[in-house]
Amino acid sequence: MHGLALALCLWAVYAWDMSAPGLHDRNGLIKGTDFLHFYTLGTLALHGRGDLLYDMRAQSAVLAKIVPQAAGAVYVPLYGPQVSLLFAPLAEVPYPWALAIWLVLNGLIYAACCYAVWRTCPHLQHDGLAVAILALAFPGFFHLIAWGQTSGLALVFFTLAYLALRRGRPVLAGLAIGCLIFKPQLGLAAAVVFVLAGEWKVVAGAVASATVQLVLAWAHFGWAVMRDYGRALWHVGEIMPLLEPRPYQMHSLRGFWSLLLPWPNVAFGFYLVAAAAAVGLAVYCWRGGRALDFRFSALLLATVLVAPHLTVYDLVILAPAFLLLGDRAVARGSTCDSLLRVLLYVCFPLFLLGPLARYTHLQLSVVAMAGLLVIASLEPREALDGLRREEGNA
Repeated sequence: MHGLALALCLWAVYAWDMSAPGLHDRNGLIKGTDFLHFYTLGTLALHGRGDLLYDMRAQSAVLAKIVPQAAGAVYVPLYGPQVSLLFAPLAEVPYPWALAIWLVLNGLIYAACCYAVWRTCPHLQHDGLAVAILALAFPGFFHLIAWGQTSGLALVFFTLAYLALRRGRPVLAGLAIGCLIFKPQLGLAAAVVFVLAGEWKVVAGAVASATVQLVLAWAHFGWAVMRDYGRALWHVGEIMPLLEPRPYQMHSLRGFWSLLLPWPNVAFGFYLVAAAAAVGLAVYCWRGGRALDFRFSALLLATVLVAPHLTVYDLVILAPAFLLLGDRAVARGSTCDSLLRVLLYVCFPLFLLGPLARYTHLQLSVVAMAGLLVIASLEPREALDGLRREEGNA
């Protein structure tokens, strides 16, 4: 019932906001928000203007021509050139139609990923309606649609990696993980965890698929664009204020310490220590012989916590972790499981209460996710073995 109430509130607000006539919502923002940037990148690829992929001012001028209602909007160009190729087909149609197609596609992607992971959760099979309601109420999905972002693609790759690992296909899992090169900050934790855990087949697959993406971009655009891309990444630290205009919507360890401490260098130092601890827990979980549902949940939680740039819509990649840990939480009734249920529950409202951190300077969602990571990483192996035996007997 709580999930249903939350879902109704979220999507009613979204429907009201988008019901304004024209291309602007009731807050005066262009509908689709970040999708406008991807539509512009697709337009540049469609017309062979790779030379403008990392020219912020030129892109703003192009944007004003293709969507006059959005004149004056400025986006920081940091995505790999291959992303513009992905959106080139959508740039063939008018912006409203392209936005509608993209949002529907994201909804289908999210539903398919949740369904695929849910099918692997034996203790949730009789709660399909509840799972569907909670998936609809998940704040990460709401923000994915509201911002028109690309994090749904990252969810696809993480889901494919999980399914491949379940089937004992580490190379295929690596191929999926490597596709995250289009959002490299979401592949950082996975790269470190798999290397330190000695998962060399996964690492090899990841390197291969990431290389293929970049080679395809180079083959299409040439060396000049790849140099521009590398230069943009190298100087990303200089434009962080432009990338993160709403620091209270950053649900990561870096965002946590930046909000809590007024001294940037000190905050960054605390972030590095906390990030190392989060990765250490994930590696400990991965090397400790624990079940895949715990290992992969720890990996996803570490991915979010460690990412140097993570906004609220990126939380959608946690959907598999919530399903897997939720399955674990309803399987037994120990004290640890009760805490797990509480943390899973409170994450829903905490993911939505980021704006309060402007006043409290405390991003409580990060604390809750850190708690989930600790539980997933430190689950006793004996209990897991017993649980697996019970499942086998059933």
